[in-house]
Amino acid sequence: MKNIRIDSRLKELYPKAVLACVQCRVQVKESPKELLNELKKTEDRIQETCPTNSEIAKREPIAHTREAYKAFGKEPGRYRGSSEAMHRRIRQGKGLYYINNVVDCNNLVSLKTGYSMGVYDTAQIGEEIVWKVAEPGSCYRGIGKEEINVEFLPVLEDEQGPFGNPTSDSTRAMIREETKEVLMCIYGLGALSLETEMEEMKRVLRIYCGSESFEEALIL
Repeated sequence: MKNIRIDSRLKELYPKAVLACVQCRVQVKESPKELLNELKKTEDRIQETCPTNSEIAKREPIAHTREAYKAFGKEPGRYRGSSEAMHRRIRQGKGLYYINNVVDCNNLVSLKTGYSMGVYDTAQIGEEIVWKVAEPGSCYRGIGKEEINVEFLPVLEDEQGPFGNPTSDSTRAMIREETKEVLMCIYGLGALSLETEMEEMKRVLRIYCGSESFEEALIL
């Protein structure tokens, strides 16, 4: 298991921060119809329960993420957590982009729990990882984007620099066809504990990604 810790300054600015991580081997492939069906049912439920952007913003994990971004010095109206962004896309009737079974499992758990999440190729990241508020001027190449400004966002960082955050992840650690092992993280801003959510991560990884054994950590 990667050695992951939360930086003291992040906890000072927003004490209600928990990081739930699961590390396991996977088989990356096209999402099976059972996973896509589960995603579709979850999308339909969100359309029913969150018919407006204001209702989306009130969902507790999303509201806490917005609150935390303000505490870190980031405007949540401009930099939304990925869970909120997916909720808004579903509300608009656009649906989600289906990528592969690993990424789609990550998005499924994020939609079900309301928490923003990230999944990373362990071969592309270091052994020592810290969850911290990014330094001024920090940036990286985002997935499907050019260089993105991540300063003041709560980033995962190794010795090479930041590679992920609740808004947008980097191309460096993205999931590819050749990925063999992943680190899946729930950014628990506002959470007290995430045991139930961790069990859901393991469930979908086991069923849809061929994962058999798990290393896990709940970092408080």
